[in-house]
Amino acid sequence: MEFKLIIFDCDGVLVDSVAIERDTLIIMATELGVLINNDRDITQFQGGSIKETVAFIETKLGHAVPDDFIPDFRQRSYAAYDRDLQLIPGVEQMLDEISLPYCVATSGPVEKIRRNLATTGLLSKFEGKIFSCYDIQRWKPNPDIFLYAAKGMGVEPERCLVVEDSALGIKAGLAAGMTVLGYPGTESVAALEMIGATVFQHMHELPALVETISSYG
Repeated sequence: MEFKLIIFDCDGVLVDSVAIERDTLIIMATELGVLINNDRDITQFQGGSIKETVAFIETKLGHAVPDDFIPDFRQRSYAAYDRDLQLIPGVEQMLDEISLPYCVATSGPVEKIRRNLATTGLLSKFEGKIFSCYDIQRWKPNPDIFLYAAKGMGVEPERCLVVEDSALGIKAGLAAGMTVLGYPGTESVAALEMIGATVFQHMHELPALVETISSYG
């Protein structure tokens, strides 16, 4: 198989934002009186819609969250990103070394994606190649975000590689008929492999892995 495109997730793959977002949600849930002792109660929704996470909090709360909960979450998380956000180690060098065209396709709103890529110095590398679930109003594990990105980049789905760190994202990539590479952030290597991803553990490994998969595909 000759691959022609790499589709990157953003949170947890390009930028180290997962813990920031998780901690913000846990703090806000605590303020409402919902104590979340296991952070996997939140990270199980990683890669999906924020509305699903809020619905989980509402189930524990027993009623709806305030109307401004999601806008407040965005404001607080953006402030935390501006203060603390870092690149996933090795990402910048990896992007310079890979030979295939690439884009980013993720669950967050375009404003968030652009802001976080700009904060970490990556925006110029992805300008004109940003695809958001908010554009199509469908979220992982639905495969449509990856199909949308492939179509936007003019590449057949079967010739796309997806790089994901979440169970929902890996399922979406596989459902799109793409080859999925898993980067273990909050998930274990075994968990990602069980879903069907080829797992790598450091970004500096990715260029060689892409070459190897292309050779044996």
